[in-house]
Amino acid sequence: MPDRYVVMGNPVGHSRSPSIHARFAQQTGEAVEYGALLVALGGLPAAVAAFRAAGGKGANITLPFKEDAFALAGEMTERARAAGAVNTLVFSKSAIVGDNTDGCGLTRDLILNLSFVVEGRRVLLLGAGGGARGVLLPLLEERPALLVVANRTIVKAQQMVGRITKGDARTVTACGYDGLAGQSFDLVVNATSAGLTDAVLPLPAHLFAPGSVAYEMMYGRQTGFMQQARREGAARVSDGLGMLVEQAAESFFLWRGVRPLTAPVLAEMRAP
Repeated sequence: MPDRYVVMGNPVGHSRSPSIHARFAQQTGEAVEYGALLVALGGLPAAVAAFRAAGGKGANITLPFKEDAFALAGEMTERARAAGAVNTLVFSKSAIVGDNTDGCGLTRDLILNLSFVVEGRRVLLLGAGGGARGVLLPLLEERPALLVVANRTIVKAQQMVGRITKGDARTVTACGYDGLAGQSFDLVVNATSAGLTDAVLPLPAHLFAPGSVAYEMMYGRQTGFMQQARREGAARVSDGLGMLVEQAAESFFLWRGVRPLTAPVLAEMRAP
């Protein structure tokens, strides 16, 4: 019998994770069955306990339960602790281990699929919510020359930066959107929820340096940020589908000890 894994969320019917993991299982020959489970709000602990008791080996956690999963994990990785959120649960005999593969998914997509090297570049991260927290530490680990976190509420950005840097802010700083005037960046990552409503962020002109990449962490639609970036001269604009595939591959590796090839899966998913 195949080992069972699942993505839990609310809503979850739109998730592409089951098809991604089915491709990974076929590619690697791993005996894996991966499904989607709609969880009632407030019901994550019960859902995880029931799935684990039924023999489930691990789970991905999507909105709105990533902070609930953080509280549920008995053990967790440094990147999950830094994010304050968990999107991957690994079930051992004695514990539930929480991890966060979002940031790894972003950096691997940038490096492997977009051929963008973060090291030595100027990076702007928009937002200070759960999405931004999940990618801040992995971005810093790629050694950018500068990383700026910009958010409508400056205090939230400052608090997020303070948790990660522990007071050493030589590489990373925080500001409001008005504090970006006169600056330009090689990479601009949108981790806000503006893409859900096609809201246009109040970004100053000349934000995108020559050859820059604009990265939208959402996928599946042309968001206001992506349209804005093209108008403002970003050399390349990408959605977050590659990040989705790469973070799924990291989860698969944590569960199975095998790293699937992501390029053919991503190419298949991008095909018309």
